[in-house]
Amino acid sequence: MMKQKFAIASIYSSMNNTIIHITDVTGAETIAISSGGQVSDKDMNKGKAFTAMKAVRKVAEKAHAQGVTNLHIRIRAPGGTKSKIPGQGAQPAIRALARSGFRISSIEDVTPMPHDSMRKKGGRRGRRV
Repeated sequence: MMKQKFAIASIYSSMNNTIIHITDVTGAETIAISSGGQVSDKDMNKGKAFTAMKAVRKVAEKAHAQGVTNLHIRIRAPGGTKSKIPGQGAQPAIRALARSGFRISSIEDVTPMPHDSMRKKGGRRGRRV
């Protein structure tokens, strides 16, 4: 029987970028990290689905070399006063991780949610254009 090695894949997905970060189970040691900006030369493509899949491919290669077989996935959106919904790259990133040979044990949403209310940026009179 093959020895299983677990890791945590943190996926931060906003409208402008997708960042994939694989760490060991404690979260202390980085195994691999990549973002939309590292695989695309155009700023407008950083948050898109295809760019997220290319970033995952890059990360998966490094993780396989370290011997990672199983993943816990943590998805995060900007949260707070910003969007509570992950960007376009989150779903394709999960799908690409599953296709690249990892066994996915859990998918968890770790978006920071305010429990009362947070003050939006912009000052008392709002953003003046």
